[in-house]
Amino acid sequence: MNNTKTLKKRPKMTMQERSNTLRAGVLGSNDGILTVVGVLFSVAVATSNTFTIFIAGLSDLLACAFSMASGEYASVSSQKDTEKAVVAQEQALLKTDYPAEVAAVVNFYVRKGVTRETSQAIAEDLMTKDALGTVVRVKHDLHLHHYMNPWNAAFSSLVSAASGGIFPLVAMTLLPEALKWPGTILAVSLSVALTGFLSAKLGNGLVKRAVVRNVIVGIVTMFIHYYVGLML
Repeated sequence: MNNTKTLKKRPKMTMQERSNTLRAGVLGSNDGILTVVGVLFSVAVATSNTFTIFIAGLSDLLACAFSMASGEYASVSSQKDTEKAVVAQEQALLKTDYPAEVAAVVNFYVRKGVTRETSQAIAEDLMTKDALGTVVRVKHDLHLHHYMNPWNAAFSSLVSAASGGIFPLVAMTLLPEALKWPGTILAVSLSVALTGFLSAKLGNGLVKRAVVRNVIVGIVTMFIHYYVGLML
């Protein structure tokens, strides 16, 4: 009975899996903001009809969300296939060249500063307990049975892209005429600043640089699409 429960229990997500899902969400949100505001600016310059602007923005929001989701699904699926192929390769090597696999584990700990004698003892102990899990971890930084989930990444990207696009869409279509343009510019600037902050935190990057970069990209995007709209 206990064994059955153990088998059915879903493995806890690793930090890498959570980070991948969050990364998809942040990128999806940023893309949703910029693509939707681009369409809104182009259309709003060409026409003052609020319903037309709203439909154009909503259509782009939905298209962007599904596009980002499908892209993430394809990308992460490919990554998952690669991870599975690596595990299968290591499983074969354990049968055909076990000493070399042990040596790889020993060398991993030697590079960490552990003496060769101690590294040998650690390697033998770990390989006895979980040979496949050990070699895929030390050689490829993978956790056995913890493959990237394309559905999680796709759903995260879908929701975040749609959520991000809502900010400029609401600002451009619901604000009073006098506040429509400055309000949308402010909403976009704050939104992309937030996604820049989150992306820097997730990637251990420079927060200030990421925020400034995202705000500049947002402003340039709005500027370009504004003048594209003037040519229509």
